[in-house]
Amino acid sequence: MSGRIKKQRSTTNTTETATLSLNERILKECHDFYVDERNGLIKISAGLNLELLAPRKKITALLIGNHSAGKSSFINWYIEEHILKTGVAIETQGFTFITSGRKRETLTGNATLHLYPHFKPLCEIKGLIDYISTEISTSKQKKFSLVTFIDTPGLVDGEMNYPFDVDKAIKFLGNISDLIFVFFDPIGQALRKRTLNVVESLSAKHGDKIKLFLSKADEAGNETDRQKVLMQIVQELCKRPGLNRAGFDLSTIYIPNPNKPVRCVNQIEEVCKEIEKTINRTVQNTLNTLESDCTKIENAIEDKLKYNERSKTENIRSGGKGLVIGLVGLSLPIFLVLGILISSASVQFLHNTIGTTLTEALQLYFKPFFVLWSFIPEDSQVFVVIFILILSALLLVLASFHIRWKPTLTRKQKQILLEKKEYVQNVIKNRKKQLYDEYLRQSVAEHEL
Repeated sequence: MSGRIKKQRSTTNTTETATLSLNERILKECHDFYVDERNGLIKISAGLNLELLAPRKKITALLIGNHSAGKSSFINWYIEEHILKTGVAIETQGFTFITSGRKRETLTGNATLHLYPHFKPLCEIKGLIDYISTEISTSKQKKFSLVTFIDTPGLVDGEMNYPFDVDKAIKFLGNISDLIFVFFDPIGQALRKRTLNVVESLSAKHGDKIKLFLSKADEAGNETDRQKVLMQIVQELCKRPGLNRAGFDLSTIYIPNPNKPVRCVNQIEEVCKEIEKTINRTVQNTLNTLESDCTKIENAIEDKLKYNERSKTENIRSGGKGLVIGLVGLSLPIFLVLGILISSASVQFLHNTIGTTLTEALQLYFKPFFVLWSFIPEDSQVFVVIFILILSALLLVLASFHIRWKPTLTRKQKQILLEKKEYVQNVIKNRKKQLYDEYLRQSVAEHEL
């Protein structure tokens, strides 16, 4: 029965993988290489004092701006589903993750953080967990299957109080997002100080991630009015050192409406291209990181095997020294006891016990000891005996330090390490090369690979 279930699951997984786009399949396969329960890179690296992170299977796009800037409307347009509320009122009061999945569903805060474990530090922001949710959509439009959008609360100046530290939450999400879209709307809200403060703070670390847009450009009036709004925003941005960078783009976008023709350049497709460009860059970075992590594991295994061989050699060397020192330490009290026995009235006892020949041989062997012992005054002989016993004890302690062997690998442990190294080299690295070839085949000619 279990075999049949396993076979059914395998068939299901194969079917699901077959329906994925190439980029989805590459990111999923790379992710699986890390989290596999049996031979995952994270599990292998744990025994090698390495810390590896599994790559995400999707990119993350963070949308920030003041309220009614059109963030939710853009997400609805991109996935072609009315999944988020929109309107002039402050609809988005918390953080909403929008992702693709098998069925339409809404997840609460705890379920969201279980789905996205790398966002768990958000729990540390007091009061935020109740204002986090996830909307799962079945949409397959554009590149949505490879994107997770994060819709943020509209930023408002003045007396508006949030039930959590909204600035801190946005900054954290900006640190781990792949894209940060900043929406400025033209209806008198574009110059909100709070929005600009957050954007300036994020720009200091993640200027390359940030893309600026004048949203709702179709509501800015005629072309002259639109140019005034753009100039006003650019002037305000240039006043801030963190945002005054040369060559920044401020694209004009709006949600196209076939029933409302507008004579205004709409660059909303540029947003889609930016998402696609980031996905492609993420695929390349993921494949590069996979190879880099494989090399780290190979080097760590090689270092561990070399250290094991050095430990074996040092154990033999130090063990030999310890054995010699220990034998000397043991022989001193033995010689002392035998010498005392032979040099006294115990000689007759030895004659009767071990025989005359052996007793005479011992006497001949210990003759230097007798000569040396005869020069020691009788009242000092006790101290000499104590000294010899202390010296013997010190030699035994010294021998124990030398015989403290470093731990070494068993034959089985060594074989397991070699198998892991071979698996990383011959399976994962080879598969990574195949995936890279498949990815490049989309763009370059076959003969160039």
